Amino acid sequence: MLRSIKLIRAHAVSLLMLLGFAGQAQAALNVFACEPEWASLTQALGGDKVDVFSATTALQDVHHIEAKPSLVAKMRSAQLVVCTGSQLEVGWLPVVLRQSGNVAVQPGKPGYFEAASVVNMLEVPTRLSRAEGDVHPGGNPHIQTDPRNIARVADALAKRLAEVDVGNAAFYQQAHQTFSKRWQAAIDRWQTQAAPLKGTAIVVQHKGFPYLEDWLGLKEVTALEPKPGVEPSGSYLSEVLGVLKTQPAQMVVRAAYSSDRPSNWLAEHAGIPAVELPFTVGGTPAAKDLFSLFDDTIARLLAAQASAQKAKRSAP
Repeated sequence: MLRSIKLIRAHAVSLLMLLGFAGQAQAALNVFACEPEWASLTQALGGDKVDVFSATTALQDVHHIEAKPSLVAKMRSAQLVVCTGSQLEVGWLPVVLRQSGNVAVQPGKPGYFEAASVVNMLEVPTRLSRAEGDVHPGGNPHIQTDPRNIARVADALAKRLAEVDVGNAAFYQQAHQTFSKRWQAAIDRWQTQAAPLKGTAIVVQHKGFPYLEDWLGLKEVTALEPKPGVEPSGSYLSEVLGVLKTQPAQMVVRAAYSSDRPSNWLAEHAGIPAVELPFTVGGTPAAKDLFSLFDDTIARLLAAQASAQKAKRSAP
């Protein structure tokens, strides 16, 4: 009788252990994404194999995020960190990483991934000085506005997911192949739709669009910020208005997280449309994922161009 009880207990313990291991095997990979675009991309590549947390939203300025205890807590349980890099998150991410004590996701470890490391960076400064404003040594970090960069990041991120989560490597490979086919087809469609935008002169509120400009062939006349990250004064806006008298622009562009006051002022005084672009996933109601992000971006630019052309035709 005693032996039977012991055997039952042993079987029960073994069953509990097997259930525990099965639960661990099925547990989703915890991913800490610094920005919504990388959260969306990781979800597209990882499906139900990943549990993705986005540390920021599209309506926040990622340069200026507080290293809150809630972010530290999320970092503690992360198995993979996916961020832009190029010092975009330098004001808060190092603090969160350090305070988390999570050795597996520190820079240099497989659990730490920087998107900017796999793309061709634009606007790399020739000299560094705080007097120049919010300048990034590695180049402009707003790489997500060019879908070709998203494709490059997807290639590298899929490999990293497979490296960190070996058991699901085949899943990530297949998901990447599916995503890549859809993404390339979308890029071809977007480029056809956006062809009329090539050569369009624009003013930007913040220098956050060089990759979008490079992709679509937009021509940046000037920026409303006198230096990156520095709010324009009334006198500086008047200077910009003077520039447009000799170098006309068709629209003024800003990201959804930025204040609309400077761009609206210029739009009113220069007689050109002000365009709010989502900038990342969630920036506008229509930009629900990476695909609709670029659908909405191009639709807004084309609508602004049509508005500018209509105004020009009706001008006396």
